[in-house]
Amino acid sequence: MLGLSILIPVYNRDVTSLVRSLAEQAAEWGGPVEIICLDDGSEERYRLLNRPLADLPQVTYQELLHNIGRAAVRNCLAASAHQPWFLLLDNNVSLLDTRFLTRYAAAAVQASAPVLIGGTTYATSSPADAATYLRWYYGRRREAFSAAVRQRKPHAQFKLKNVLLRAEVFSEVKLDESLTRYGHEDTKFGWHLEAAGIAVLHLDNPVLHDGLEAGEAFLLNSRQAVQNLVHLYRREGLGADTKLLRAALRLRGLGLGTATSAALSPAEPLLRRQLLGRKPKLRNLDILKLLWALRALEQ
Repeated sequence: MLGLSILIPVYNRDVTSLVRSLAEQAAEWGGPVEIICLDDGSEERYRLLNRPLADLPQVTYQELLHNIGRAAVRNCLAASAHQPWFLLLDNNVSLLDTRFLTRYAAAAVQASAPVLIGGTTYATSSPADAATYLRWYYGRRREAFSAAVRQRKPHAQFKLKNVLLRAEVFSEVKLDESLTRYGHEDTKFGWHLEAAGIAVLHLDNPVLHDGLEAGEAFLLNSRQAVQNLVHLYRREGLGADTKLLRAALRLRGLGLGTATSAALSPAEPLLRRQLLGRKPKLRNLDILKLLWALRALEQ
């Protein structure tokens, strides 16, 4: 069995439980395994929690002096890896059972595709912290899909939260470090995989997304992601076939972009309040994203 490098970018999160769970399963991979954690400028209190990881066998833990961003830190992790398979995980996830690496190992042996995506799931009950309800609700409705559903459009909405891929694939594509704000660096990665004809296979091997951000932070990240999407469209012509940009560009093509933006702007505070309330309607988030896209296209 070929070796595995597990790559985890760390930012303001205690990852000791995740790393220990992975280390306990490492033998199930069937070959050499290394776990590399790179802290991307976290607060000192989180660094203090994670530093003992450096004492674990198979684990490398390092810290960057300053935050370099989601794309750059993953590229750094890949550059320091030594094995032919990479498992890319976010730091805000946990494993659901003890067979996570076993399932990936079986899929890697069959190797019908060089990129394997395990997926993401969310707790079945709503979070105790009401501030994180919107992120949980969005994840349940818009992200937690079976492999069969995701495979219908295998390169679409590409996420690096839980991906096993060959090292040479990452070296060929890499992540765009110019995208310093939140969002769509992994979407662009998926588009490049598709353009290069690199197959993607979706599996039912999810991680649990349990590091949920508060609603305000989620809305800020969503807005930055829309701005990144518009940036990619303007610079490289990417993303024009996404549902959001299709709608925004159609309105602009009809000469209605500015008028629609002006009409929606007064409703923005109300839409935000509704989304942060007890019964958010994701349609309101779609409207906000359209407003943000129109504004970004006008700039």
